[in-house]
Amino acid sequence: KMAEKQEEPSNAQNGEPDNAEEGEGKKKKVKREDLPPFEIVTGERLPAIFFKFQFRNVEYSSGRNKTFLCYVVETQGKEPATSRGYLEDEHAAAHAEMAFFNTILPTCQAGARHDVTWYVSSSPCVTCAQRICEALRKNKGLRLTIMVGRLFMWEEPEMQAALRSMKEAGCKLRIMKPQDFEYVWKNFVEQEEGEEAKSFVPWEDIQENFQYYEEKLAEIL
Repeated sequence: KMAEKQEEPSNAQNGEPDNAEEGEGKKKKVKREDLPPFEIVTGERLPAIFFKFQFRNVEYSSGRNKTFLCYVVETQGKEPATSRGYLEDEHAAAHAEMAFFNTILPTCQAGARHDVTWYVSSSPCVTCAQRICEALRKNKGLRLTIMVGRLFMWEEPEMQAALRSMKEAGCKLRIMKPQDFEYVWKNFVEQEEGEEAKSFVPWEDIQENFQYYEEKLAEIL
């Protein structure tokens, strides 16, 4: 556990107290109604340090225990619209995938067709996979493509079954290629103010890890 903790980026870099327990204490003192729903962080762009750590498509995801979900919703209705942003979960309550269905999708035009693309740091857990299947079956106007950096607990038989059920429900599952990471970097990551937008620097094993996960996903599906 300690090794995992050391690998996490410092909370202080995100303006949060570095001591997790101290942060918890402060949270508890806040009145309940002041807390964001589901303890979910939302925004348009995420800090670069979180992208570089959480989205890295490593084989063993030690310490990466949050889900970062960047979304693009293209609404094909009377008034075509595109919205984008990101969700980050604290894993204290609902996961980012659940929060999307609870907080983002209801704000989109009812009855219209929605083409939704998620760029997620890791694939959904079993419970979130079930919720995704339910949402797709209920909402015939919803098209969902999920681009994932890593596969979460893919060796587990129930996880493999959950991934297959998502495909059967009409969800397109893809592993993020280096170009997809670059797209997220350009569109969803904070650039330092006053600086030229920094170009995306791929990490050393990005292509090999993409191929590794792509092979695993193909075997499962």
